[in-house]
Amino acid sequence: METVEMNSISLKRPHSEDDVANADEIKRQKISEKSQTGNNSGQSVETVKEQPDKSLLEDTKNEIIPNEEGEEQEDEELEDSDEDGDPESFADMMKHGLTESDVGITKFVSSHKGFSGILKERYSDFVVHEIGKDGRVSHLDDFSVPVDDEDPSEETFTVLSEEDKQRLEELQLLKNKETSVAIEVIEDSKEKRTVIHQAVKSLFPGLETKTEDRDGKKYIIAYHAAGKKALANPRKHSWPKSRGSYCHFVLYKENKDTMDAINVLSKFLRVKPNIFSYMGTKDKRAITVQEIAVLRITAQRLAHLNKCLMNFKLGNFSYKNHPLKLGELQGNHFTVVLRNITGTDDQIEQAMNSLREIGFINYYGMQRFGTTAVPTYQIGRAILQNNWNEVMDLILKPRPGAEKGYLVKCREEWAKTKDPAAALKKLPVKRCVEGQLLRGLLKYGMKNIISAFGIIPRNNRLMYIHSYQSYVWNNMVSKRIEEYGLKAVPGDLTLKGATAVHIEEGDVHNYTIHDVVMPLPGFDVIYPKHKIGEAYKEMLVADNLDINNMRHKIRDYSLSGAYRKVIIRPQNVNWEVVAYDDPKIPLFTTDLDKLEGKPLPVLPTDGKFKALKMEFSLPPSTYATMAIREVLKMDTSIKNQTQLNTTWLR
Repeated sequence: METVEMNSISLKRPHSEDDVANADEIKRQKISEKSQTGNNSGQSVETVKEQPDKSLLEDTKNEIIPNEEGEEQEDEELEDSDEDGDPESFADMMKHGLTESDVGITKFVSSHKGFSGILKERYSDFVVHEIGKDGRVSHLDDFSVPVDDEDPSEETFTVLSEEDKQRLEELQLLKNKETSVAIEVIEDSKEKRTVIHQAVKSLFPGLETKTEDRDGKKYIIAYHAAGKKALANPRKHSWPKSRGSYCHFVLYKENKDTMDAINVLSKFLRVKPNIFSYMGTKDKRAITVQEIAVLRITAQRLAHLNKCLMNFKLGNFSYKNHPLKLGELQGNHFTVVLRNITGTDDQIEQAMNSLREIGFINYYGMQRFGTTAVPTYQIGRAILQNNWNEVMDLILKPRPGAEKGYLVKCREEWAKTKDPAAALKKLPVKRCVEGQLLRGLLKYGMKNIISAFGIIPRNNRLMYIHSYQSYVWNNMVSKRIEEYGLKAVPGDLTLKGATAVHIEEGDVHNYTIHDVVMPLPGFDVIYPKHKIGEAYKEMLVADNLDINNMRHKIRDYSLSGAYRKVIIRPQNVNWEVVAYDDPKIPLFTTDLDKLEGKPLPVLPTDGKFKALKMEFSLPPSTYATMAIREVLKMDTSIKNQTQLNTTWLR
């Protein structure tokens, strides 16, 4: 799955909406200067070095937003620490987290000196525009609704009372024993009855209507036509044949991840989330613009949501005959502001020219590996080892570090009693991985951990083994660059179409480092024919795995492997250094700003602060964090940023 997320550290959500808006704008992530130089094979290859502890955070009411790939976010607020004692400071808790070197991220490719800057001081400093498979960048620039004679009138959305809507929703969702709902037609006319019929059928898919006379009064009777299946499969006969079955639209969202957004849209439209489709998930702490498709919901209904939803805008509507599929995008275009930068103009020029001309190491970013003291790759390794007791233990055992209070209590109960029912009682939210596993253990028993683990959604289970593959890949790429530098060498791998082949001695001059790929371990890949091929085997042997037997007795956990480019050179790289005085003012206009006619604030020519505005495009499954890491020469882990580099504005 494609990933564009970036880790962020933010204050706990305040209670009032004004406080929310204010707090969002003053959260700061200070990145300290980190730079070393090294040399290998005639080009610069640099290694991260540990730095002494410089500062600690005092505030304990902070939240971590891990944004792990393929994992739904929920319960955004971090619970307060144990009320009975003095909680650890957030920075102290994050001492137990991962650093980049823990997951194999140790090299840089550029030779410039690093400099500091503030990343995501405002979530609006990080904007992502999806690039479709046709190469078109998604923009929200049109709120108009396609004209369609079949669309109901505007009165459709106001004719039903809130009480009627509540009763109809309960009927639609089969929440009560009623088999029908009767709506009295107050001002009876054929036109009024028609509008009510249309309103029920368009707002509550799955319900049918008919008109009845009762005691001399007209009633519209709503009832279920097709039982429980109707909710997931909106009525086919109500959709014009000439109109494409899917309404495609551009979703502009602020400070919400993609699944959260779809869940909100589903709730307001009173439909199941699975009728929506999209090409990739986007970050929470950002402004993102992407295409969404929904089955048999009119553009008119979708456009109506713009009047009642905060942090979302929908537009650029069209009808098509196909949904969207995960992964069928070309990539994402990023617009990033790094505020309060310390680099000289020459340093910035060197850094950005290097990003454009050489690129950055295509590491899997920190969000791939989780934020607690138990990294996701360790669980993946235990699954591949078929060590199910360890899988259970790693997911459920107590751990130091930043976690929600109820999770801490659940883990403590589990360690004390090993009783799934008792541990489950400590969890107010059962949808988290820990709750799902405990429910599975309750259902299947402690001797059938495999089936219990299987209750966790497939994508989340696979996330663990993909995390292990990523961990191996990161470590092997660092070794490859340390050993051979930034040039293609005999024994490296490159792709001919979709097939990997070795680069031969006599052919090596035809290739550059940008052609080199390295494998994610699996049963259907080949390995380099130099020292790094052996290093793969040695790493897996140390983890009690056989590189020549990556098939698992449970088919889902058999790894076929894949190939990934070692170096990514971003496209459409542009940058500008601007001066500013007020850290709260935006430094560029968004799609919504343009639609609303908001001008860009006038910036001073010689302000107190300096910001780097940068733009670049990346292919799918590439981490923007790693591009920014290469520019600033900094460790992107939450642990490092919290302990060394974070400044909070109060």
